[in-house]
Amino acid sequence: MSDGGDIETFGDPTTVPFWAAARQHRLVVQRCNSCGHHQFYPRPHCLSCEAAELEWVSVKGTATVYSMTTTQVQVYPDLPPPYVVALVDLSEGPRLLTNLVGASCRIGDAVRVTWRERKDAPPLPVFERAGGS
Repeated sequence: MSDGGDIETFGDPTTVPFWAAARQHRLVVQRCNSCGHHQFYPRPHCLSCEAAELEWVSVKGTATVYSMTTTQVQVYPDLPPPYVVALVDLSEGPRLLTNLVGASCRIGDAVRVTWRERKDAPPLPVFERAGGS
């Protein structure tokens, strides 16, 4: 297995802390030091109060399924269909686009983060039903 590839090749400088944490199987989001708002995708300012004092913080990795669909088209060689694309609401607030893996889920189900290893890239956070399969 590779060491996750060159972090600098993934996204822009704003996302480097996210990919560095992913290499350690830690899910992180930005938190505003002024108002405490959590946000994802990363930005140079807070979406709530527009302050620029943001830090990366680890989150619990627990979420609720907001929306989901099963995809039947292969768009990536390492992700054969069918697979489930979902929006999940993290306990801390931000909504993430992700994949659901393992046992089937429904909208409203509690899920938790797990990791999809990739050969030449940092692992991806994916979610599975909380409480096991």
